[in-house]
Amino acid sequence: MRQIILDTETTGLEPKQGHRMVEIGCVEMVSRRLTGNNFHRYLNAGRDSDDAALEVHGLTTEFLADKSKFDEIAQELLDFVKGAEVIIHNAAFDLGFLDAELGRIKLGKFKQYCPNVIDSLAMAKELHPGKRNNLNALCERYGISNAHRKLHGALLDGELLAEVYLAMTRGQDGLGMQFDTGGNEGGGALTDEIDLAQVPVLVLAASEAELAAHTQVLAAIDQESRGKLVWKNA
Repeated sequence: MRQIILDTETTGLEPKQGHRMVEIGCVEMVSRRLTGNNFHRYLNAGRDSDDAALEVHGLTTEFLADKSKFDEIAQELLDFVKGAEVIIHNAAFDLGFLDAELGRIKLGKFKQYCPNVIDSLAMAKELHPGKRNNLNALCERYGISNAHRKLHGALLDGELLAEVYLAMTRGQDGLGMQFDTGGNEGGGALTDEIDLAQVPVLVLAASEAELAAHTQVLAAIDQESRGKLVWKNA
């Protein structure tokens, strides 16, 4: 399965008030393994960031002045994410900005290209109700180092979220077990999944001699306890 962990940085909180994206980062995973094939762009939003947003991401209007505008990278982005399962922390926020940007250039809505979007914030709230579930809190909870995260950054946050998501879903395959066999012709790892429910269980019955020995052991324990065996008197 191909999955994309997506994050954005913006000039403010509300696209309906004209706020725009200033950065987008996409981290690719295939079969739950990071590939290093990522998509990352800074964007010229054509406006200043609110002071509060600037404190979060530190991307100044001057820095972004020579960067691409969204319409110049839109098709490249859509080609990169198309058909993948997309994981976003607080998906409604990022999808609101993506839909606004796509709508400006008549390209519809993001879910037309990636209908399967997972909100990792909703997942975290279900797993850890009543607790802080922002990215920093989740990194701390799962022992993921984010010491290098001084400011928010779309690609950095996407990479951290990928690790958090893998930690949150580590047991999602139930009793399925994966073995990295390695050594395949392409140089990558082959992953085989074994469903333990399909593995026959062998039941070995005790022999008469073993049953007799077991009875003798129980009798000795009974004598030592002076008849106070819990399982015998239950």
